[in-house]
Amino acid sequence: MNKVTSLLIVALTLTLAACASQPAYREASNGGFGYTETKLTDTQYRVYFKARGSDKTRAMDYAMLRAAEITLENQYDWFTVTERETLVDKETVPTGPETMFSQRYARVTECGALTCRTSWQPQTMVSTGVFIGGREQSEIESTLNIKMGKGTAPEDNETFNAEQVKTNLLMQLETE
Repeated sequence: MNKVTSLLIVALTLTLAACASQPAYREASNGGFGYTETKLTDTQYRVYFKARGSDKTRAMDYAMLRAAEITLENQYDWFTVTERETLVDKETVPTGPETMFSQRYARVTECGALTCRTSWQPQTMVSTGVFIGGREQSEIESTLNIKMGKGTAPEDNETFNAEQVKTNLLMQLETE
């Protein structure tokens, strides 16, 4: 094995290890994986959680955890989920080497003693790639719209005590 191949293998291994070591529940940066939120009003937020995979329950749990944290950070006691949506986007990644042929035209100018002649001639391009992995990859995004409140919470299935949600979900994360 030559030096370049060894360096590529080491770089790839370190990159994969860095990706694997990132916790799933984290703040997203630059549209990446993790949570983000948008303040809609003083008492309303839209919470997003984006992750790899297709586990809808986990993605919704993380969105709920962030909703509870936002509620507590703003000194509210409970939140009501006014709208929720979960999207799973699948992409198929090739399983092995791939070769593609394409054709483009190149401008060729030929000059003689008195004149020049320009023509367009077809050129065939060959490109190849090797893909590591070869599985169906998914991204999942859960979105919650919440309204926060203080004091006595409404008695319905969409209103949650923020402290209880946070405690229960953090305990669940620690056991996984």
